[in-house]
Amino acid sequence: MITSPPRSAQGNGNEPGSGTGNGSSPGPGPANGPGPGKGNGAGQRRAEASPYVDLTRAEWSALRDKTPLPLSADEVERLRGLGDVIDLDEVRDIYLPLSRLLNLYVQATSGLRGALNTFLGENAEQRGTPFVIGVAGSVAVGKSTVARLLQALLARWPEHPRVELVTTDGFLLPMEELKARGLMSRKGFPESYDRRALTRFVADIKAGKDEVTAPVYSHLIYDIVPGERLVVRRPDILIVEGLNVLQPALPGKDGRTRVGLADYFDFSVYVDARPEDIESWYLNRFRKLRETAFQNPFSYFQRYTQVSEEEALDYARTMWRTINKVNLLENVAPTRGRATLVVRKGPDHKVQRLSLRKL
Repeated sequence: MITSPPRSAQGNGNEPGSGTGNGSSPGPGPANGPGPGKGNGAGQRRAEASPYVDLTRAEWSALRDKTPLPLSADEVERLRGLGDVIDLDEVRDIYLPLSRLLNLYVQATSGLRGALNTFLGENAEQRGTPFVIGVAGSVAVGKSTVARLLQALLARWPEHPRVELVTTDGFLLPMEELKARGLMSRKGFPESYDRRALTRFVADIKAGKDEVTAPVYSHLIYDIVPGERLVVRRPDILIVEGLNVLQPALPGKDGRTRVGLADYFDFSVYVDARPEDIESWYLNRFRKLRETAFQNPFSYFQRYTQVSEEEALDYARTMWRTINKVNLLENVAPTRGRATLVVRKGPDHKVQRLSLRKL
């Protein structure tokens, strides 16, 4: 039994996560729901206090402040995931303002580092460490496209040209280990990852190590590639994308609090949408993959090209409702309130509202 097909014909597939459950604090309201009321007349209830600034698409778009668009339509097409609807207008309205905001955060962090070095005086040893961004959200919600767009846009800023993107896929347990533990039907759930290795990987990068490596995952064979490693060498910015990257750490067996992956993030984005919309996108992506990537004779999912489309989609619906939706509701969505920015999509994949955490 399997959790999710790959994301695209290029093999940007199954969306793993890390951490566990539902101990996070509540965040902005549900996807596409109303933000805090502003009140526009006598007798209306006063706006509720919120740790977020709630912005419409138009309000957010106005914040790009003449930031030039460095990507062409062809580049955007190459960056988007299969089934994800995105164009130059979406990049201009949503992701250019976000790249500007992130550039401001990076500069402010550099200024804070300088202040800390001044405080430490001759004991100062900080030469600067990578700015780490987490991107979280459900299977098929489009977070991989968001991460790739951010990588491309942020690398165009002269202050930080070296931007690396790492997905949590490489930290899934190998298939044989998953089978041995009876976890193949839980692939993508917290227990299917080497969470300690993932956290250590990001901690080493954040510590400023010159070279850090990670396992490589193949969406063609649906497994870790033996003997292959991804090498990351002191980037200016690291983007970490995965289902549950915002989850808090579990207490240790001794009851002590541990450091979690999200504790190393300087900024985080949660890509949000209604579960029924995500299900529709998931099925549409499965249908397109069945016509493309699944045709590869080495594909783990090739067998779904040998049955009728109706039978294949029945399987995909079962996987969504019994595995991916359960993981979303129990493990992924509860972490939304830990994000710095929540990006809410409508049924057409277009971003409708955004909620930015106050400082």
